[in-house]
Amino acid sequence: MNSISPNLNIMIKACEKASKVLIRDFGEIENLQVAKKGPRDFVTKTDKRVEEILIEELTKAKKNYSFLTEESGKIDNSDKDKVWIIDPIDGTTNFLHGIPHFAISLALKVDNEIKSALIHDPIKNEIYFAEKDSGAYLNNHRIRVSKKSDIEDCLFSSNPEGLKIIYPSLNMRNSGCAALDLAYVGSGRLDGFFQNKINLWDIAAGVLIVNEAGGATNDLTKYKENCVNIRAASTSIYAKMMEKLVNF
Repeated sequence: MNSISPNLNIMIKACEKASKVLIRDFGEIENLQVAKKGPRDFVTKTDKRVEEILIEELTKAKKNYSFLTEESGKIDNSDKDKVWIIDPIDGTTNFLHGIPHFAISLALKVDNEIKSALIHDPIKNEIYFAEKDSGAYLNNHRIRVSKKSDIEDCLFSSNPEGLKIIYPSLNMRNSGCAALDLAYVGSGRLDGFFQNKINLWDIAAGVLIVNEAGGATNDLTKYKENCVNIRAASTSIYAKMMEKLVNF
């Protein structure tokens, strides 16, 4: 693989530090499932703590960059054209129920374009990353989207609304983690992903990973940051998927 940029290196180090908290706290969830109070408050604290670590580590390295995050919203610093986009735990409901399918999603937007992306699944120890015009990778191995051309052979993911409207015309899953759905499209595990009214921080990293893995995505610039309609698929299936989504 090509050598990674200083910015991506910073992102990897920040995620590795934050993921230690995620792994430790996920280990506690099982004990909390049977407690009367339940794990919800605990997970909210984990979410905030992971975000704090990411902001702290990224600010140490690039003190002027701004932020768009799930928990803290917008943090404007002196450099407003360079923005870290953070989702500390995408797949919080899975985490809450002790299901090991969630990830940290982190992207760097420069002059309104996503330039670097990282999705870190700490439980499976999988790090997906991409940089603009440099390809997409899973744990240092180049990844590419699926080559399937028959839509009947394909597997798609969406949220419950997508499943209700589109199923059974497509073979569907709802994994509860949009970031990993997009990472899986990039690595060929899934053939496509679509969802309406999703937040930019859930998908910013994944969109670059899909595109750099040779896939196709729709134009996100026309949407508000908290209300994005996302469409992503391998190039061989994208048009066929879009035909199925005409009323979605």
